Amino acid sequence: MFVKTNGWTSVSNAPLDLIAANLRRERDRTGMSLSEVAKKAGIAKSTLSQLESGAGNPSVETLWALGVALGVPFSQLVEPAVPRVQVIRAGEGPVIHSEQAHYSATLLAACRPGTKHDLYWLALEPGGARESLPHVPGSVEHMIVASGRCLAGLADDPVELGPGDYIVYPGDLPHICKALEPGTTAVMVMEHTV
Repeated sequence: MFVKTNGWTSVSNAPLDLIAANLRRERDRTGMSLSEVAKKAGIAKSTLSQLESGAGNPSVETLWALGVALGVPFSQLVEPAVPRVQVIRAGEGPVIHSEQAHYSATLLAACRPGTKHDLYWLALEPGGARESLPHVPGSVEHMIVASGRCLAGLADDPVELGPGDYIVYPGDLPHICKALEPGTTAVMVMEHTV
């Protein structure tokens, strides 16, 4: 998205209309005027006006200064906005299967920059347990059973859970998940330190 030529960095392939829309959205969110944002960013009001209308060729430095003035990361000014509402229907999404048990996990949402959570839909069938080695230090797993029954938690002290039951446990210790009934499903949130 950005190229460095002769020591200078400039925007390349970043749609100016997208940058313009992001600048307007963030300025509206703050309630600041063109003059206020321009002054905080150390740029001319006319420059900001041109950028918000999709004209001009903003430098990385200008966009960085505008991000600071608006209180948002640089990336929020150059990347498409994340939809406010996202729906993933049952049976959709990338599925990862276990080699040790009848266990599959569908990633529903990954960590966004600055966040520390991944969200999974789990589908489990009776058979072998999914035995997990410790994840990165500070990891925590949260699970809510949607249907069926399972045994989950720390490997040395798992808990039997049913529909609506919630469990949280350290993901940085050995842990297991094992279906006790066919058609067991659950939602898992994996919390990580960055």
